[in-house]
Amino acid sequence: QVQLVESGGGLVQTGGSLRLSCAASGSISRISAMGWFRQAPGKQRERELVAVITSGSSTNYNDSVKGRFTISRDNAKNTVYLQMNSLKPEDTAVYYCYADLRTWDNPYLTNDYWGQGTQVTVSS
Repeated sequence: QVQLVESGGGLVQTGGSLRLSCAASGSISRISAMGWFRQAPGKQRERELVAVITSGSSTNYNDSVKGRFTISRDNAKNTVYLQMNSLKPEDTAVYYCYADLRTWDNPYLTNDYWGQGTQVTVSS
């Protein structure tokens, strides 16, 4: 069984910083991409991509966070990070990490796994 556990959310003022972490554990044989999505208040069905990083460390960002957020990963720890600087009220959301990975139970099939979400609130 695979688990993704996030940490690092909280309340911060405009212009502040937070660092999110997400550790994957379980019977993992290989992790491809890892990344972060977010779901803003009142947008129950809309989850937008924030940033993604491949196993080769290529990255892609939502235009709204470019230059402010940095995604990184530690492959030895199966962990992905999101450094968020210059936070704005519009960054307020529940942030979810995900991982495209294979397990030892089924090493030829890649599936998406998700964390439980962590709240980020930016006050104006």
